[in-house]
Amino acid sequence: MTTTTTEPPGETPPDTEPPPAGLDPIHDEGEMPAPAQEPDAASLAGFRSLPHNLEAEKALLGALLVNNRAFEQVAEFLRPEYFAVEQHARVFAAAEKLIEHGQIADPVTLKRFFESDNTLSDIGGPAYLADLAASAVTVINAREYGRIVYDLHLKRELITLGEDVVNGAYGGEVDETATDQIERAEQALYDLATSGNYEGGFKDFKSSVVAAIQMAEAAHKRDGGLAGVATDFLDLDALLGGLHSSDLIILAGRPSMGKTALATNIAFNAAHDYSRSAGAEGAVVGFFSLEMSAEQLASRILSEQSELSSDRIRKGQLENEEFVRLVNASNTLHDIPLYIDDTPALTVSALRTRARRLKRKHNLGLIVIDYLQLVAGSQGSRNDGRVQEVSEITRGLKTLAKELDVPVLALSQLSRAVEQREPPRPQLADLRESGSIEQDADVVMFIYREEYYMERKKPSRRADEEDGKLMERIDRWESALEDVRQVAEVIVAKQRHGPIGNVSMHFNGMYTRFGNLAKEHPYRQRFHD
Repeated sequence: MTTTTTEPPGETPPDTEPPPAGLDPIHDEGEMPAPAQEPDAASLAGFRSLPHNLEAEKALLGALLVNNRAFEQVAEFLRPEYFAVEQHARVFAAAEKLIEHGQIADPVTLKRFFESDNTLSDIGGPAYLADLAASAVTVINAREYGRIVYDLHLKRELITLGEDVVNGAYGGEVDETATDQIERAEQALYDLATSGNYEGGFKDFKSSVVAAIQMAEAAHKRDGGLAGVATDFLDLDALLGGLHSSDLIILAGRPSMGKTALATNIAFNAAHDYSRSAGAEGAVVGFFSLEMSAEQLASRILSEQSELSSDRIRKGQLENEEFVRLVNASNTLHDIPLYIDDTPALTVSALRTRARRLKRKHNLGLIVIDYLQLVAGSQGSRNDGRVQEVSEITRGLKTLAKELDVPVLALSQLSRAVEQREPPRPQLADLRESGSIEQDADVVMFIYREEYYMERKKPSRRADEEDGKLMERIDRWESALEDVRQVAEVIVAKQRHGPIGNVSMHFNGMYTRFGNLAKEHPYRQRFHD
């Protein structure tokens, strides 16, 4: 008679096969753990590992351990954290430390190094160091293997960056716009691209000399002998040689001196020359107007070109024929390559991102920033104080000039200390908030208008003064005022590539226009003979 055993619902009979090799037998009523399931092809199909190349990393480290000269091939761009394997990163960091201290890095010295802090077992022991040395390539190939390691590191960082962008777009802060996220992503991409670029380094002197000769040849062939972007102000161009690529130029002054007017005139002249010469001269201009709106800036340019008062344009007090003149002037400006960004409180990072975009799309040739103190620093620099913030901004602008190979003209305020002197002519020490402005700038210029201060010194009647004496003083004041009327002086207080000096210019406040001062003008005769 056969007996049938019925299992309780939900239970399965115990596995009666022998235990797998390597496992202890289970005693008493203990149960065997279920054997691990091998992943099938379908489950592996969707799995992707981060980009890495263990053979390249081992070959590079082996070359370094066999011949420390291999380190010279990769030291300028490769960092320990670029390795995909933690043990490899630690071996590279240890070898780097030994080599930089003038010691030999090989399996023997690295063994002692890791034994000193009890981490030898963490990197696989002496056997693994010997295995790395056995994987060596020649020193000649070390740089190529280093590039492979670096390139794969960038790809892993790109994946991480992409995940951050996606997560940020899904769960961004309420007050953070999509544009803010795009700019942050672009900045992160730029930082990643420049984190360890192996394309830099020394250039042989011959290449540098050839580049200098080419610049001199271009200046020789141009009218006026300019090597940089012309401002179209003859005396200023003669002193500066134009605005040079990769230079940070600071234009500073007290309020009402005409900083924005001069910067606008320079920007318009450069853009107009570019349009008129089909790109042979002048430059495409990017104007970051952090103080004025784009419409206000355009009104200034229209006022200058149509010779109509900007105040009357703004108030709508034009006669019919004047309005026609204004419209005709505007039609001639439509094709001028002058681009205005009036976003307030831009950070250096956002400014750099937008400038790079304009360079890529329209071949940007000149950047104007109005004005430096309105540029926002990073969160970290703001926490460190205003001086540190301004220092970060000026360094960022100088880096931008070199990166894009264009001149950057940045306006700056001056401290009130300048007005405590007599005469109140500005000096380098008056640059507001940070000495780094003077340090980082290639050119520092000040605007000084004696007329502005002279107008505020009109004689008033003294106690018991006769009318005749008062009139004498008023006549002398009016005569002195006439000598400086509609005159501005640009003081070049620092120029890294040339001499310093003063440039006399004509200034028409009604049209916010600067111009060349006549040779026979009394101001020029008085100060510059």
